[in-house]
Amino acid sequence: MARPRIVIVGAGFAGYQMARTLSRLARHKAEIILLNPTDHFLYLPLLPQVAAGVLEPRRVTVSLTGTLPHVRLVLGEADGIDLKGQTVHYSDPEGGEGTLTYDRLVLAAGSVNKLLPIPGVAEHAHGFRGLPEALYLRDHVTRQIELATADDPKNCASRCTFVVVGAGYTGTEVAAHGQLLTDALVRKQPLREGMRPRWLLLDIAERVLPELDERLSRTADRVLRRRDVDVRTETSVKEATSNGVLLSDGEFIESRTLVWCVGVRPDPLAEGLGLPMENGRLLVDPHLQVPEHPEVFACGDAAAVPDLERPGQYTPMTAQHAWRHGKIAGRNVAASLGIGERRAYRHRDLGFTVDLGGAKAAANPLGVALSGPLAGAVTRGYHLAAMPGNRIRVAADWLLDAVLPRQAVQLGLVRSRSVPLNTASPELVHVAGDADRRDSPSEGAT
Repeated sequence: MARPRIVIVGAGFAGYQMARTLSRLARHKAEIILLNPTDHFLYLPLLPQVAAGVLEPRRVTVSLTGTLPHVRLVLGEADGIDLKGQTVHYSDPEGGEGTLTYDRLVLAAGSVNKLLPIPGVAEHAHGFRGLPEALYLRDHVTRQIELATADDPKNCASRCTFVVVGAGYTGTEVAAHGQLLTDALVRKQPLREGMRPRWLLLDIAERVLPELDERLSRTADRVLRRRDVDVRTETSVKEATSNGVLLSDGEFIESRTLVWCVGVRPDPLAEGLGLPMENGRLLVDPHLQVPEHPEVFACGDAAAVPDLERPGQYTPMTAQHAWRHGKIAGRNVAASLGIGERRAYRHRDLGFTVDLGGAKAAANPLGVALSGPLAGAVTRGYHLAAMPGNRIRVAADWLLDAVLPRQAVQLGLVRSRSVPLNTASPELVHVAGDADRRDSPSEGAT
């Protein structure tokens, strides 16, 4: 008798944990297939440190085949699902196509950059959701500082001005680490007298980290301002051009760098299924199953999971929830095959950590507010504990960064056109002629 086939779409926090759970529970009773465009799991929280030159790119990637025994990896990007025929159609990295049949399907496609209908943003801004974007930003910032040393004063100022939009978790860390990177670069290549790198962090909210505890927000705001990061709340971008950005208050900031960190939207894969959605996320029950399609599960940013601790609401799109979704979804898929019992998803907030670079951080583990070096130690300890691999390599890079100067070189591997903001595949480098069937134009976000 053939074993039932479980197809997992996506290897982000939810998909990876889902596959890991199933490889332990159902490895002898089911065929487990993981469909993903890359052969690795990306630990997103450390991506700002890659952009800042603290960590090498491979440190934040974990091999799927090396850490998921009894799971078969299929390299490809899902671009169509037939619920009646129980098949998933995909495109492979070399332009080929394939189809996978399934008995159980798990949608864990994750999220992509959130776009807003602001003139010029799609053309001139870059997101921060994938490794290619981090590598591009690292090279771009280094290049701007190097070019600024030989430019006239006006161009020098615009090249040394870096604008980050979105003061949430990602944007705050990008600005904090970016300021430290550019300060390190100009120590080696001094700018014209009176010139220094300038970082702006913008958000329409009243404070940085608006989704987190106010004490974390105050700590982060204080650290950023002490480093001379220009934090502007209740301010947004009205228009973006190749020479700078026009702010909502009428000021024009001359800049060659616009980093878009306003948040994320669910991957558009599920939009064509004709199933109930909630702000782009697939509606599921507390067991992470799709109503009327018990063979289909969804978790992570792709799923609108009822928050049983807050009736009437859905769990936020965070890595912490996605990781836990994956574990519960894995157990429930196994239970649907007669292995164990299914569980409803419940959570308890364990707190958050925000790495602000150097020895600075803000954290509230189990509700205890921390700042300074202690928060930095807790933050890095948390990341080492949470990472499913590469712990020694990451710790070694942190040690080297503490005692050695950073390498100020451009690799030139990722060009601006290779990381468009409006892509549905931020984990991939795009080349001329690519036709990403799931890319979509700029759109409003609710």
